[in-house]
Amino acid sequence: MVRSGLLSLAALLVHVRCDITDLDAAASAWVNNYSHLGELPFSGIHTFAHLPYLDALANSSERFDFAIFGVPFDGSVSYRPGARFGPQGIRTGSRRQRPGRGYSIAQKIDPYDLGLKIIDAGDVPLSPYDPAIAMQQLQTAYRSMLNRRALRPSTAALAADGIARPRVLTLGGDHSIVLPILRELYQVYGPISVIHFDAHLDTWDPAGYAGADSPTSQINHGTMFHVAHKEGLLGPCIHAGIRTRLGKGDLEHDSQVGFTYVTTDDIDDLGADGVADALRARVGSKPVYLSVDIDVVDPSMAPATGTPESGGFTSRELKKMLRGLVGLNFVGMDLVEVSPAYDTNAELTTMLAADLIHEILSVMVQSQHQDTHAHIEL
Repeated sequence: MVRSGLLSLAALLVHVRCDITDLDAAASAWVNNYSHLGELPFSGIHTFAHLPYLDALANSSERFDFAIFGVPFDGSVSYRPGARFGPQGIRTGSRRQRPGRGYSIAQKIDPYDLGLKIIDAGDVPLSPYDPAIAMQQLQTAYRSMLNRRALRPSTAALAADGIARPRVLTLGGDHSIVLPILRELYQVYGPISVIHFDAHLDTWDPAGYAGADSPTSQINHGTMFHVAHKEGLLGPCIHAGIRTRLGKGDLEHDSQVGFTYVTTDDIDDLGADGVADALRARVGSKPVYLSVDIDVVDPSMAPATGTPESGGFTSRELKKMLRGLVGLNFVGMDLVEVSPAYDTNAELTTMLAADLIHEILSVMVQSQHQDTHAHIEL
């Protein structure tokens, strides 16, 4: 009887081992047969261009060269809201992009194929109820993103302390988010020269445009460069694409803030290369921040924005101008004012915004790549 029981137990153990083996084989079936397949453009969790996700705010010791960083805030708009949904809209617009298929025919480079660590750092969680608190939160978050060592040395010569910092490509969000970003960049690089693609000046004096007289209302998506100038954050700056209606004295005040400008109509005489040359001449070798409001593009091509203006640049013209900026000392950038609720069913605006991010990243990594090789040769 004891022998019979032992035989039954042995048979049971063999059966269990077989079940475990079968279970393991079943669990690894996908890996064994289909692990070589990547995600399809319309599948998966959407990071920008299917980049790896890294919660850089929660992992302050993590190092990287470039980060996509979402700022879902639109608490300082003067007309149509909705830009808080911009970061996710742009990520969705990027779903046909991916590492391994990022080669640009125009720029003859794949930004993902240069050995740089490029991540999607997700979104910063901001208060949607108090703009003043949200600005503090964003400034703290950007400080955390910026104040770590990059893996490659390209920005070291620009920083006051000689330490190379990563570069952040910010997805807005309304345009007011640039102020806390400039505050943090100033702490590292000193005065920042801004190349500002926009239909609007965004240097308006809050005394005429802020509405209620309060410290919070002084900072909105049309006044932030005025405030940045008052705080001493800016070097020589330039707008491209200005075409809105203005108040008396706005252009004079804009000049006092430190900006010159190129209008949308100027491209007819200068061409895209001529506009790019004007932008380059203005900022020279200074640390440069690129700020792109999607409303610089004609609303026939980019309708999903809060303050559209007719007669804008075409998407092709804007891309050509951006390519003409290779070699400038970029320390960061943003693309703002994308409000997906106003887009077409074809998602034209969010796809364009994602394409522009790829275009700008390709411009920025070329300078990084050249600097890296120079460093290695030394």
